[in-house]
Amino acid sequence: MLRIHFTGRDLGAVRMAAGPDPLWETILSFHRLRDRRGPLVFGEWRTETRVRLKGETRLLGALIPKRGYFPDFLTPAESRIGLAEGLEALRATPGERVRAELALLATGPPAFPARAAALGDDDPAAELGLLAGALCAYHRAAVEPYWPHIRARAEADRVARGRALLDGGADALLATLPPMIRWRAPVLEADYPVDRELALDGRGLLLQPSFFCRATPVVHRDPALPPVLVYPVTYAHAPVAVGHGGRGAGPSLGRLVGRTRSAVLGAIAHGTTTSELARRAGVSLASASQHACVLREAGLVVTLRHGNAVLHTLTPLGAALLHGGAQGMSGTGISGTAYGSSG
Repeated sequence: MLRIHFTGRDLGAVRMAAGPDPLWETILSFHRLRDRRGPLVFGEWRTETRVRLKGETRLLGALIPKRGYFPDFLTPAESRIGLAEGLEALRATPGERVRAELALLATGPPAFPARAAALGDDDPAAELGLLAGALCAYHRAAVEPYWPHIRARAEADRVARGRALLDGGADALLATLPPMIRWRAPVLEADYPVDRELALDGRGLLLQPSFFCRATPVVHRDPALPPVLVYPVTYAHAPVAVGHGGRGAGPSLGRLVGRTRSAVLGAIAHGTTTSELARRAGVSLASASQHACVLREAGLVVTLRHGNAVLHTLTPLGAALLHGGAQGMSGTGISGTAYGSSG
């Protein structure tokens, strides 16, 4: 069991991450690559990713066990800005911290490989550079092709949590987290493989939704690091397999014709429940639900449950269609400033 202890000041400092974190998604996807659970969501992704890999997993496998602790320095806070910034921070990790966290890793199964131990040498900069290169290559094979899908899921989750915060404050926000996380003021409890107590002590908590996080949330082992809770995104419907890899939405787009459906897409722009959608678009509740279903099947809308209602938000493809073709797609990929060359 994980117990996160809040003060009144911490409640006022709860915040949502602006989007998915590329290094958290990279590390957690490596867990998903090696297990067989979640075939509906991850099965096709595993197949596609394994074809693209070229040995990047050797060093990563030494540092990221199938279960349990992995070093905190693999997920620096700078990664929230972008992959390049995160890898730069990783390369700059002080040797003393690398050695301390590797010592924790060495105490648990599996056997600690010599290549991972080399990261703790007196001058670990070269080995950290190799590690950053392996992470970058793995990210490009396993995460980058699917980034629009991952970001759409995280954004849908963020919209749902934001509505809860506006409606009822931090208490309501914490109460809407996935079922494995329970708000029992002033303690946030979560299913966890070991017993952990985390006192926020006025530092607040960053809530980080993650597509590749599964079953239980994740926190840093070092309590002195800025507190972050990485938790699984949730869905109201069976999620589309991530194996779509950012390809076009396919034949379903042919159904997207007519003024009414365009109005429905526009009404979803900032997130809406089905009943709100019906009012905004001037259609019946049944019609709003049907239109949302068609848009979801076309890859333009993500739907998740929010309390007793369902909440619809646009995917990057949906936003692009709404705002006009290629211009609307700017920023939906993971190339550009935040994702520049990091090798």
